[in-house]
Amino acid sequence: MKRLQWPSWIPIDPYILLLLGTVGLAALLPARGAGADVASGASTAAIAFLFFLYGARLSTREALDGLKHWRLHGTVLACTFVVFPLLGLAARGLVPVLLTHPLYQGLLFLTLVPSTIQSSIAFTSIARGNVPAAICAGSFSSLVGIVITPLLAAAVLGSSAGGFSADSLVQIVLQLLVPFLTGQLLRRWIGGFVARHKKVLGLVDRGSILLVVYTAFSEGMVQGIWHQVSPLRLGGLLVVEAVLLAVMLALTWYGAKALRFDREDRIAIQFAGSKKSLASGLPMASVLFGVHASLAVLPLMLFHQMQLMVCAVLAKRRSHDPEAEAAEVTATASPAPSRTAVGTGSRSR
Repeated sequence: MKRLQWPSWIPIDPYILLLLGTVGLAALLPARGAGADVASGASTAAIAFLFFLYGARLSTREALDGLKHWRLHGTVLACTFVVFPLLGLAARGLVPVLLTHPLYQGLLFLTLVPSTIQSSIAFTSIARGNVPAAICAGSFSSLVGIVITPLLAAAVLGSSAGGFSADSLVQIVLQLLVPFLTGQLLRRWIGGFVARHKKVLGLVDRGSILLVVYTAFSEGMVQGIWHQVSPLRLGGLLVVEAVLLAVMLALTWYGAKALRFDREDRIAIQFAGSKKSLASGLPMASVLFGVHASLAVLPLMLFHQMQLMVCAVLAKRRSHDPEAEAAEVTATASPAPSRTAVGTGSRSR
């Protein structure tokens, strides 16, 4: 039997539809009482298992080798954890004209989370960019984000992040960092198993995220926080996020060009430095915001879908750039030496 394929003409990621369906389920049948306790416990375990898998997948040798391309990775990290947060802080002036304070807190949190890995790699590959560099850049961002995102949240969100405190930081360490390091330590023995069952474990970690979403939005329904959001405010949020994405796509592309990175590296920087990870952000939000996590992750969910749709179109256009086609003709006529596992670094023109 042929495997069912998602129609290519539908621009929405099927996983986003599952996320929206989970939100709908939480709205109709929110977990209450003992059921809420069970869902909360299962969500906590799912978050820990999710980051355990992240640790088991990331090759320590690849991570160390990736440091050789430090200039590119430093640029991506600066975009992710410096430029994005600064733009988020600048958006404070949009309250209360376009955004309510809770929605702004969610938008600001969105600017603090790490970059994606899978989609950055996929779009870089489609656009004929430096794929190995995108792999390392996304991995470094996720790894650094486990520590940096909670610290940034403490600095810029403060008590609004669900009462962020030393206890919250301890929770982050126990739920995210410890499982990640455990996965790294056990990778020697379980790395082969993880590699062989990549698709099955991928379904498991996506299922874990759905459970986290259900728990967060169930708590939001029980608390009645959805009465704070109107269609007009959601429309304003979408406009703000569209501008944020456009600014970051322009900054990463033209900024990398000004720094004299070659075309392949600029593509990796653009796709790794302009996106935010839903997989990393959701578990962190559930710990940092508690019962207010549903509003906190709404901007991230919307931005995630927006970045996928925009970057898919952009990657296809990049693949047909005259510069890319000329490079492919040159490579076919006279194959150049292969890049290392992390790329050759930036080249001056």
